[in-house]
Amino acid sequence: MTGTIQAHTFRPRDLVGGHIVIDLVNTVTARDAEPVDWLDGYPRLLEWAALTGHFAPDALADLRRLAETEPGRAASALERIRGLREALYGLITALLGQDAAAADGAAGQVESHWKQAVASARLAVRGTTPQPQVGVGTSGLEYLRHELALQAFDLLRSLPLDRTRLCPGLRCGWVFIDSSRGGRRRWCDMATCGNVAKGRTHYQRKRQTAGPQGRHQPPGDR
Repeated sequence: MTGTIQAHTFRPRDLVGGHIVIDLVNTVTARDAEPVDWLDGYPRLLEWAALTGHFAPDALADLRRLAETEPGRAASALERIRGLREALYGLITALLGQDAAAADGAAGQVESHWKQAVASARLAVRGTTPQPQVGVGTSGLEYLRHELALQAFDLLRSLPLDRTRLCPGLRCGWVFIDSSRGGRRRWCDMATCGNVAKGRTHYQRKRQTAGPQGRHQPPGDR
């Protein structure tokens, strides 16, 4: 990803992808314009992970202590999880665009992360199904990346392409799975991109009918 890195306070409205792996992809905003990476450090990654509710608080506390003790390794771990994120974005968008060549290339990158995760995993029974399981004890600062790589493998095997969308909102480009009953969801979030689009449409209509004397400023971006 080429763009800027910017501090961001993650909020529930940032988790609209429909799956934790897609929410990771969406830690970059404005992919359709000038991308902005919200993961400005390993502590920010931990904040995002805590918000998802997917990771045990004790595990995140252990990671926080490790990151404070080994900041260099934490920075390297952050770069690798960014690499996983961009590989996933490339693979999902290639699948949506039915670009087999691009999909193969991105799949190879995702595969590399997945193999590293499996190498650190043990086979555990979840419910009645044996599955690879990773933890801070075996993965260290790579735990989040390893867990997300395993989750990504499960997601990609059953990703509903007919329900997977790229938000057309201005300075957005987020990925989301449309789980609405009618399958007609257009925006990542109606409260942000949807309302901004409606406001801009309303502004354009007023501008066309009011003429030069009635012009005003359009609504802002996300």
